Amino acid sequence: MTVQEVRRTVLVPTDLGGRQVLAKFFRALGDPTRLALLEFLVEDAHTVGECMEHVGLSQGRVSAHLGCLADCGYVVARPAARNTYYRVADPRVAELVLLARSLAADNTAALADCARIDIDIDFRSAP
Repeated sequence: MTVQEVRRTVLVPTDLGGRQVLAKFFRALGDPTRLALLEFLVEDAHTVGECMEHVGLSQGRVSAHLGCLADCGYVVARPAARNTYYRVADPRVAELVLLARSLAADNTAALADCARIDIDIDFRSAP
């Protein structure tokens, strides 16, 4: 889809309510742990335990993040016996994460120097 086609296509209303929904969409992605979980779940479905091991957080914290991602429609849960398996709900999520990584890579210096948005990561020392 070209930029012109996107401009002609109104996916979310452009009024205040629509902008708030879109901001909420990005806010759900604005957490490093949720991004790590999404990237982990893109390839395959995983249990909470596997997600805990991947991100190195407690069950409660991982469940809260997965709950947020599920509530926002990024992941779906499938109960199976004693476990619940989480997976990405829409393949476009993978495309979105890859596009975001590409854009961030092109703007690393500006993002590192941005004083208006603070996050507990040292961009210059990150791999």
